[in-house]
Amino acid sequence: MTFTGLAIALLHNLFAVVMLSSIFSLLGAAVYVALDAVDVAFTEAAVGAGIATVLMLGTLALTTSDEKPARPLQVLSALIVVTGTGMVLIYGTLDMPDFGDPAAPIHNHVAPRYLGASGEEIGIPNVVTSVLASYRGYDTLGEVFVVFTAAAGVLAILGRGRRPKRRPKRKQNMKEISS
Repeated sequence: MTFTGLAIALLHNLFAVVMLSSIFSLLGAAVYVALDAVDVAFTEAAVGAGIATVLMLGTLALTTSDEKPARPLQVLSALIVVTGTGMVLIYGTLDMPDFGDPAAPIHNHVAPRYLGASGEEIGIPNVVTSVLASYRGYDTLGEVFVVFTAAAGVLAILGRGRRPKRRPKRKQNMKEISS
């Protein structure tokens, strides 16, 4: 993912950037699968690699595929913003528990209850389905709404393709009409 991100930052051909961003999104989905977050991986693959790629390709079809060179002041200000944001994000992760720690609060809050009582409470034997359909029903509905809205936006953009100009109808002369 690091090499893909660097290639995205260094390339000036926007079509190649769109393709690499799709690859980056698929790699991110693979990471989510490895971390046992299959629902997030599915959303990342569908929205990040699928719908976002189609939107960006549709945009490229209506614009140019070459990047406009940035002024040095713009580059410096963007670098400052990105560095500041990165520092804030790193600061926000300093008090997180170690990766895979079984004593982490996320593993001791509701997970035992979901695993032990979801079959009786919901009536669905599959724990993942019961969590997504019932306990996190509004969250799942929100994800479905986001995917639907993105798909509707893509279809709206693609449906507006370039149409040939219609020639106005010729007005007939009075002589042609009378004969």
